[in-house]
Amino acid sequence: MTNSNPQTKLARKAAHTLLLSAAVFALLGAGDPATRFTEIGHQMMCICGCNQILLECNHVGCPSSDGMRNELMAAVSRGDSDSLVEQSFVQKYGPTVLAAPTTKGFDRAAYIMPFAALFLGFGLVVVIVRSWKNRPAPALAGGLRPVRGAELEQFRDQAGKETDL
Repeated sequence: MTNSNPQTKLARKAAHTLLLSAAVFALLGAGDPATRFTEIGHQMMCICGCNQILLECNHVGCPSSDGMRNELMAAVSRGDSDSLVEQSFVQKYGPTVLAAPTTKGFDRAAYIMPFAALFLGFGLVVVIVRSWKNRPAPALAGGLRPVRGAELEQFRDQAGKETDL
C-alpha cells in the first residue's frame, strides 16, 4: 500500500527538513577543535597580571599562560562544552579569568554603567548650556542701558567711519 496522498508527501518532506535542521544545529558546536580552542582562548584572560587575552599573552617565561593553554587544549580535546570549560576556569582561577563580565548579578553593572555615565554627562552638559543661555545680562556701570537694534547699527557705522584710514 503506497501513500500517494500529496499531504503525506509534504508532511514527510517537512519532517526530513526538520530532522536535517536539528542535526545541523546540534552538530554546529562540534567543529574543529583548533577553532574552538581559539574562540574559547580569546574569551579568557591570562592571570599573571599582564591584562592580556590568554592566547595573546607574550611574556617570555610567563608562569601562567602555558599551563592555562594546556588545560584549555585538554578540555577542548575531551569535548567539554564551552560553558563547562569557562565554568571550570572560573572555579579554578576566579571570575577575573573571563575577558568579559557575565550578564548575571552585579556584573551587569559593567555593561550598564558606561551608558549611564554617558547619559548623565549629556544631561549635565544640557543643564549647564541652558543655565548659561538663560543667564541675565550683566548690569552696566552707571545705570546705562544696553544698546540694541537700530541704535547699535548706528554706533557700528560711526565706529567704521572713524576707524577708516
